Amino acid sequence: MKKIKMLYEGKGKKLYSTEETSVLIAEFKDDLTAFNAQKKGKEIGKGELNCKISSFLFELLEKNGISTHYIQRLDEQNILCKEVKIIPIEVVARNVATGSLSKRLGIKEGSVLPFCLVEFYYKDDALGDPLINDEHCRILGITNSQEELEFLKSQAKKINLILKDFFDSKDLKLIDFKLEFGKDTKGNIILADEVSPDSCRFWDKNTNEKLDKDRFRQDLGDVKFAYEEVLRRIIT
Repeated sequence: MKKIKMLYEGKGKKLYSTEETSVLIAEFKDDLTAFNAQKKGKEIGKGELNCKISSFLFELLEKNGISTHYIQRLDEQNILCKEVKIIPIEVVARNVATGSLSKRLGIKEGSVLPFCLVEFYYKDDALGDPLINDEHCRILGITNSQEELEFLKSQAKKINLILKDFFDSKDLKLIDFKLEFGKDTKGNIILADEVSPDSCRFWDKNTNEKLDKDRFRQDLGDVKFAYEEVLRRIIT
């Protein structure tokens, strides 16, 4: 499968058309961004690591009944995926308080939440990806029905159960993660984008060492090492 034309370039990936209708190639980039791209950097090899991690986790989710856009990994930095129309909602699932949740509600970082909290954020860089609720989604016309919103929530919780148990077995805490969903050519809502240390927060189960993009956000250093460690653990 060959890249024909670049259709889109985001913060972490480029999407290309292929010879096959509704089948795309996603190329993972080495770029790092934080705070709505106000902070930028590059980590050579990060794209390759995210490609391998995402491929592994998409395959894990598919085996556990979650429909995704993933088809197969082509090489070190590219995957083949189904074309989808992205729903402009970032679906965030939280198990432990940190980041914006701690800032907004004053919950001490590291506090385990009593249940998986699912939040919606409007995918709009110009607005700073604001937190939104179901009514906002309906006013903005983001989804066709309340049923679609409930489906996004239920899928996020199912994915959380699968990943949380899996990472626990690898001595990693799944703190929180961001998901994106899209509609395929038949109108089915499926998981898209990526599942990686760019979109998830992982802490070491024993030391609480951060092994994700927070190392870049918070200037902790060793970003590539953290991503390599996540990959090493999940494949062994």
